[in-house]
Amino acid sequence: MAIPKFLQPYLASYNLSNLDQNNDKKLIITEILNKGDDVALHWLLKTYSSKDIKDVLRFPTRGMWMKSVLLYWIKILDVKLPQKVYQKAILNLNP
Repeated sequence: MAIPKFLQPYLASYNLSNLDQNNDKKLIITEILNKGDDVALHWLLKTYSSKDIKDVLRFPTRGMWMKSVLLYWIKILDVKLPQKVYQKAILNLNP
C-alpha cells in the first residue's frame, strides 16, 4: 500500500514511492515516532498494530533514535528496554 504524501516531511531522506508499508514498517514507525506530528501519529496508530509499534521499540534500530523521544515512547507504551540496547539506539552526532 502507498505511503501518504503528507508523511514526506518525516521520511525526508526517502522516496515514498520506493517504500512499502509492510516491508518498511520498522523504518516508517521509527521515523514517525521520532519526528511525526499529531496527524502523522494518528495515521501510524490506525495503520500499525500496537504490537508492531512496541516491537519496533523493543528492538530499536541502532543510531536511529533521538534520546528524549525513545525514552518518551518506551515510558508511554510501557516497553522494557535494557540500558545497553537503549544506548545503542540513540543517535550520536558526536561519536
